[in-house]
Amino acid sequence: MKHHLFIATALCLNASLALAFEPSPDGSTLTDAFRGKSYSPYAKRGIPDRPLWGDTHLHTSTSFDAGAFGNRLDARAAYRFAKGQEVQATTGFMARLSRPLDWLVVADHSDNMGLFDLIFAQAPSIMSDPEGNRIATMVANGGDEGVAAALELIDAYSRGEVISPALAVEAGSKPFRSVWQRQIQAAEEAYEPGLFTSFIGYEWTSLIQGGNMHRVVIYRDGGEKAGMIDPFTTEAPFGSINPRDLWNWMANYEEVTRGDVLAIAHNGNLSNGIMFPETAQFDGRELDAEYAVTRALWEPVYEATQIKGDGETHPFLSPNDEFADYETWDKGNLNLSELKTDDMLAGEYAREALKTGLMLETSLGTNPYKFGMVGSTDSHTSLATAQEDNFFGKHSGAEPNPQRPEHIVGQFGDVQILGWEMVASGLAAVWAAENTREAIFDAMERKEVYATTGSRMGVRFFGGWDYTMDDLTSRTPAAAGYAKGAPMGGDLPAAPEGAEAPSFMVYALKDPIGGNLDRIQIVKGWMDAEGETHEKVYDVVWAGDRQPDADGKLPAIGSTVDVERATWTNSIGQAEMGTVWSDPDFDPSQSAFYYARVIEIPTPRWTVYDAFRMGASLPEEAPTETQERAYTSPIWYTPG
Repeated sequence: MKHHLFIATALCLNASLALAFEPSPDGSTLTDAFRGKSYSPYAKRGIPDRPLWGDTHLHTSTSFDAGAFGNRLDARAAYRFAKGQEVQATTGFMARLSRPLDWLVVADHSDNMGLFDLIFAQAPSIMSDPEGNRIATMVANGGDEGVAAALELIDAYSRGEVISPALAVEAGSKPFRSVWQRQIQAAEEAYEPGLFTSFIGYEWTSLIQGGNMHRVVIYRDGGEKAGMIDPFTTEAPFGSINPRDLWNWMANYEEVTRGDVLAIAHNGNLSNGIMFPETAQFDGRELDAEYAVTRALWEPVYEATQIKGDGETHPFLSPNDEFADYETWDKGNLNLSELKTDDMLAGEYAREALKTGLMLETSLGTNPYKFGMVGSTDSHTSLATAQEDNFFGKHSGAEPNPQRPEHIVGQFGDVQILGWEMVASGLAAVWAAENTREAIFDAMERKEVYATTGSRMGVRFFGGWDYTMDDLTSRTPAAAGYAKGAPMGGDLPAAPEGAEAPSFMVYALKDPIGGNLDRIQIVKGWMDAEGETHEKVYDVVWAGDRQPDADGKLPAIGSTVDVERATWTNSIGQAEMGTVWSDPDFDPSQSAFYYARVIEIPTPRWTVYDAFRMGASLPEEAPTETQERAYTSPIWYTPG
């Protein structure tokens, strides 16, 4: 049950603190080791010493829409690719990651799971039905005819319609359970504790009139427990489009199996304002204490960035943040059936949700939006590719080809989303002590995670009351980080007597094969005495000899990007940076959160690599540069 897990998590969090003062057989302590009283400072540390890189949101041919767009790679191929092996993509290119991932969640849609496997196989249940036969034959013919069939199915699904009962795989049916067992088996075969972690998971695919309310459900458990209960779907009478019902399913799963699950909300920029409600959820039901407690319990982590746009913040919400307009998708909902209006934005982006959570805590008693942040791909190619120079697109129809920058990804009326707007994003970094399902899952539960837009920069963030530069420059700062405060995802400990403001220790290392670092920022959100929320972005450390201007803004670092050659140089920026920063505007009476944002120097965007390698045209409006970034999970301050 969840309350048992919270106790275990608390013990896990406290273990590093206890270890710092627990004598070893020779009488020394971890603190002694870092003061030179024991030779090796790494022995018996009991704390995470490197981020483990993964993707919480990858689709294979088993997902209805991935299969519809032609994906032929199953979960086993996805795991091989994530482990660093070379795989042939659906369109024929050989593909490989620059470096293996440490872990992966194959999160195929639970609705219609495995339908296209049956269509590809021309199963008797499909071919004996007139509509099923028509669609399967069109798919088999391929080309424009196959695309037309796929789009017909996807359009019907997006409107909640079924062309024919034969073209639906219902939850609880024999085909559904067979596919789920196959997915479980693939994850079990790929799992190599200590080397590579393959999580069992799926995506619950709620659409509210085109508003994206999807959640990825991840199991801490192996197949013995995960196979006991079918995944939750949106299909009536046993499924639902309401997140409250998903949370009830999760509670029932844990009660029946004694296992553990968590959910990660899809980035909200395609929800048209309903991902983070402020007063009432989409069906008009008022938010209450039960909603706040339950959402906080089951959704500890949020997907802040992915292929369909970045979800940290929006320039309308953060007009004073010069980095806010990054890979923004704000045209409409998932199928563009309802166009975006400014009043929707507050319910869609992470930073605004974190601020809303402070406000809701005062009325509901619990902050429902007290989440950590991860990035993931949401790729439907079976290939977890988030690196700009190795981007295989949203789905198999958007894999590398000379036309994809101008390819129409989505359209409703005159509104289009074009191929160049896809984002090579993102990755999830987890601070876990070992590469196992249990350790990584528990790190997500305690929110000791961060998001990147695809880069593998290392970032640590701690909050306390008396960090010093000596802690940072010890070269083993994590020991002081845990011993004197809380890591990302945690709460500031009670202020010691005489403390005037919290201090934060933050440091970052560049991706070894990526761009240097431009700056580290700390983003603060707080609520004043009148219940109004505010935000401010502080540049706390940066590369070079730049100085803030009269408005406090740091000048841009410049660019070395060579668009013609699709390259850049690391002659600007720094490979490593860090600092200890104290909040100059701290008010002990105001609830607040703080998170770090790390910005790289400009590097070529994926569209530039397409133009260079494939002779693709580069649309005039397409950016040629990107500044990759990382978002840590916040650290919260609560008065008293």
